[in-house]
Amino acid sequence: MGIPYDDVVIIKQSEKLGDPSMITVNCPDKTGLGCDLCRIILFFGLNIVKGDFSTDGKWCYVVFWVVEKSRRTRWSSLKKRLLEACPSCYSTSGIYFYRNELQQPKPPQLFLLKFCCTDRKGLLHDVTEVLCDLELIIWSVKVSTTPDDKVMDLFFITDSRELLHTKQRQEDTCNHLRSVLGDALISCEIELSGSEVLTCSTGSSLPPAITEEMFGLELGNNHPLSKSSPSNEISVTVDNSLSPAHTLIQIVCVDHKGLLYDMMRTLKDYNMKISYGRFSIKQGQNCELDLFIVQADGKKILDPNKLNALCSRLQAELLHPFKVAVVSRGPDSELLVVNPVELSGLGRPLVFYDVTLALKMLKICIFTADIGRHIIGDKECEVYRILLGEGNGLSMPSKKIEGQVRKMLMGWE
Repeated sequence: MGIPYDDVVIIKQSEKLGDPSMITVNCPDKTGLGCDLCRIILFFGLNIVKGDFSTDGKWCYVVFWVVEKSRRTRWSSLKKRLLEACPSCYSTSGIYFYRNELQQPKPPQLFLLKFCCTDRKGLLHDVTEVLCDLELIIWSVKVSTTPDDKVMDLFFITDSRELLHTKQRQEDTCNHLRSVLGDALISCEIELSGSEVLTCSTGSSLPPAITEEMFGLELGNNHPLSKSSPSNEISVTVDNSLSPAHTLIQIVCVDHKGLLYDMMRTLKDYNMKISYGRFSIKQGQNCELDLFIVQADGKKILDPNKLNALCSRLQAELLHPFKVAVVSRGPDSELLVVNPVELSGLGRPLVFYDVTLALKMLKICIFTADIGRHIIGDKECEVYRILLGEGNGLSMPSKKIEGQVRKMLMGWE
C-alpha cells in the first residue's frame, strides 16, 4: 500500500482565528503513534477539539481538528515534525510505502546552552519562549541568581530540527536571545553535552512529605490532593460486550490542555493499540472519548486485573495530570511541579513555559530553578523546583500561587 508523499500529512488551515484547522495523517501504523502525534501538536501550542482515528493494524488514518490561540503557528514546521513521527517509508516515483524498521532511531544530540545576563522579572519565561519558538526542547534547567542581580542559566536542550550542531543554528539561537534580552545579555554559549545530565535520581533526594504527597499517581479518596479534584465529573468505563474483537474504553470528563495526549501516553505506556477512536468537546468544556483497543497480541483485554489497573491509571491522569504545590523552605518558598514521563523517556511539552508564564503574570521573581528526573516506585517523573525570590508575589497566599500555576498548566487561564 502506498500514497504520495504530500498526502501523508495534510493540513487545512482555518480562515478565521478561533475556527478549527484540520490535520489529516495517513501512514503506516505503530503502537503509540497517536501519542507521538498529540505530543507534537501540544508542543506547537494547539488545542485538539475533535479527533477521529482508525486502523486496520497496518495502516492508519487520523484526523485532528485543532484551534490556535494566535496566528503564530508554524504550520510548515508542524507538518515536518508530524511526518518525522510517522513510521518510515521508502519511495519509488514519489509513492511512499511502508518499511519495517529493524533499528531504533538514534536519540537526539543533547546541547548545553549557557548564558549570563542581568536579572529582571519575567526573564526566565522570555528565554523559554524564545527556545520554544525555535523548536528547541528543554530537558533540564539549572538557574541561579547572584547577589549582584546577575543570572547564570544552564539549559540542556535538543533541537527538533537537528541543526544545533551547526555554527549558523547556534548563532541564530544566541541572536534571538540577544534580540529579547538586549544589553542585559552578557554572554551566550552553546556546546555539545553528555546525556548523563538526564540520569534519573531516586525519590530519596526529595523530602519524604513531598514524595508521598506529589508522586502518588493513584490517589485515594482521603488523599489531600483528591479533595480539590472534580472527580464527580470524570467517568472511565469499560465495555467488552459491544465488540467481539475489541475492548471499549469510554471517558467523559472536563477538558484540559493536552488531555488527549495524556490518554494516548497512558495507553502507549501500557502497550495498547487503538483500532478505532473518536474524541470531541461538547458545550465548551465537556469531553467524550471512545476508544476501541486491543493488547499488543491483537486480542481484547479480558483480565480484570489489567482492566482495573488501566482504568485506575487513566482516571488518575485525568484527576491530576500535574502535581503542584508551594512548600516552605525555612524563610523561603519553593514551587514544585511534577508530571509523568513517557516510558520512551520523552517529557510533556511546554510545562516550563506555562509555569514561568504564570509566575510572570503574578509578578513573582525566580531566584533559582531546577528541572530533574526522579524515579519513584516504577514511575519516572519530571520535577520542577523553583525557589521564589523576594518580590510582590511572596505576599500572596500559597494556594493562590498554586491555583494560578495549575490553571495555566490545565489551559483554564
